Amino acid sequence: MEAISCGGVVIHKGKVLLLYKNQNGRYMGWVMPKGTLEAGETYKQTALREVREETGVKARIVNYIGKTQYNFRGSEDMVAKTVFWYLMTTDSFFCKPQAEEYFADAGFYKQHEAYHLLKFHDEKQIMRKAYNEYNDFKRNNEWSLNSKFYFKSM
Repeated sequence: MEAISCGGVVIHKGKVLLLYKNQNGRYMGWVMPKGTLEAGETYKQTALREVREETGVKARIVNYIGKTQYNFRGSEDMVAKTVFWYLMTTDSFFCKPQAEEYFADAGFYKQHEAYHLLKFHDEKQIMRKAYNEYNDFKRNNEWSLNSKFYFKSM
């Protein structure tokens, strides 16, 4: 079985948005916001909706970063999941973890802290790739300009 999700590497003032999942008292780890594509949605719409639902953050897409792929055992059989990731920006550090999805905490962390906190290797790699792109925008003095005017909300 195949599944598609979309997510965001949200960066504000150099810090990366992470979520802490704790299901029924069981440590699940730190992750970046992502979720399942719904009927009629584009990948970008899914990524923005999932960031908003899971963290309360109203983000804007800067750029497509890439995809990660992994397999896990579903209730019936093995699931091959592909996650499409977007570099995103937002206007504040406000965030509120979605309790219904068992997120116990959310926050913005320095890049090196986020790298060590993230549970999954593929998310560490996509976060590092997004951060390098963020640094390129910053180096070219394009980040603040783009984040306010050029990157579209959906």
